[in-house]
Amino acid sequence: MGLLEECKELFGTLNLYEVIGVDKTASEADVRRGYYKSSLKMHPDRAPDDPQATTKFQTLGKVYAVLNDKDQRAIYDEQGIVDEESDTLSQDRNWEDYWRMLFPKITVQDILDFEKTYKGSAEERTDLLRTYTECEGDMTRIMESALCASQDDEPRIRDILQGAIDAGDLPALKAFTHESTKKKATRKRKADKERKESEQMKKELGLGEEDSLAAMIKRKHASREADFSSLLGSLEERYCRKKPAASSKKGKK
Repeated sequence: MGLLEECKELFGTLNLYEVIGVDKTASEADVRRGYYKSSLKMHPDRAPDDPQATTKFQTLGKVYAVLNDKDQRAIYDEQGIVDEESDTLSQDRNWEDYWRMLFPKITVQDILDFEKTYKGSAEERTDLLRTYTECEGDMTRIMESALCASQDDEPRIRDILQGAIDAGDLPALKAFTHESTKKKATRKRKADKERKESEQMKKELGLGEEDSLAAMIKRKHASREADFSSLLGSLEERYCRKKPAASSKKGKK
């Protein structure tokens, strides 16, 4: 199966730009950032019920490899095809090494700085509006997909989305505007349970507030607090495995 066919099967589109959430006019930096953010969103730990999560992550790497290559991108833009036999998409490429090359070791402070600048930014708003559409207004799915978001952020995120609806930037979907009290309560109970588990782990490890985040990252804890950082470590260690070699031809858009 060619890359375009993979994208259609896994992401529902033949458009490589749509796969990573950017426009055709995106700059190299925008393409890189789009890939980075998409890889976070498609991380297997954030989609435990998706048996194709790892495959999706690997496909995202291929999409970025094509769009990051000037010649490959030009061919795709002009002809709507991908050269499956090029070195860019070599079946022997080690995608783990590729990830390490693109995103070197990231520190806890890097993560905190990113979160600080991302929350409340125009970029976050754009991402949330797109997520709202993709999740069809389902607030549970929105909260699971939103970057750097915890249960405490829900009122803020809901206000952003409601503001966009009031401004005419989003449709008023029933799943969002008429969410049941029961569903909200279920989401809150789950978040409270995760928070308690996180606090219990801190006590067991003898951690204080200042060093708890670092420890969570190292142990890849599943709490919302460590979602972003846990992701980065596990991406490097487990989910960039290369696929077995398979013959493929050029795919058409």
